[in-house]
Amino acid sequence: MKVSDILAAGTTPLTAPAFPAGSHRFLEREYLNIVYRTDADAFRAAVPEPLTVDEPLVRFEVMHMGDVDGFGPYTECGQALAVSFDGERGEYLHGMWLDNAPAIFAGREQSAYPKSFGTPRLRVDDGALVGTLRLGELPVATATMAYKNAPLDPALAAEQIGVPTWMVKLVPGPGRPSLARLVRTQISDLTVKQAWSGPARLQLFDHVLAPLADLPVREIVSASHVLTDLTLAPAETVHDYLEDRS
Repeated sequence: MKVSDILAAGTTPLTAPAFPAGSHRFLEREYLNIVYRTDADAFRAAVPEPLTVDEPLVRFEVMHMGDVDGFGPYTECGQALAVSFDGERGEYLHGMWLDNAPAIFAGREQSAYPKSFGTPRLRVDDGALVGTLRLGELPVATATMAYKNAPLDPALAAEQIGVPTWMVKLVPGPGRPSLARLVRTQISDLTVKQAWSGPARLQLFDHVLAPLADLPVREIVSASHVLTDLTLAPAETVHDYLEDRS
């Protein structure tokens, strides 16, 4: 196999790459978002430098992907923390759990999404939109929102989903990481097809491999149910930790 063939594979195994190369289009991507206020000290401890903290706000999200080229349908769950970088406000992706191996590998390798295996679900149950996360047999999170309770301005929904997003990209190396960067991305190719708001509740349960409860729920601030089509944007490096001498 020639060098050009190796580089063209994009990822290993070379003869059967773990995911297809290129950007991925998400159709019928459905969100349950619950924004809540958490403990300020725990929040600050979770946010990596040089990101800065204003209010200790966490967005808990459960996303069902209706159709994704290269991956197929799957469901994902995670926490996004309200932060700023160089005067720009957005979110830091703290952790993500999903049930699709190619999507996990692609998110980690192509970008810096902090993805790991879990079993999230999003469904309607007797008048409530219900989002859950389990690891093995144990519950990690249960979120409920009144189903299609009140219309939400699509522009506000797009603003929430399309905020700048930061992630930490780490590649292990001998002794220390061979790569350690803060990267930024932002969804711009976004169509909001439906958007709703309503009352919501969120329970988080302690689990060592999915420590969502380390950011406890102190107050529910808002909730939204959004249906979209979108394309994820590539990430760009905004800070190199290995060059940081501060």
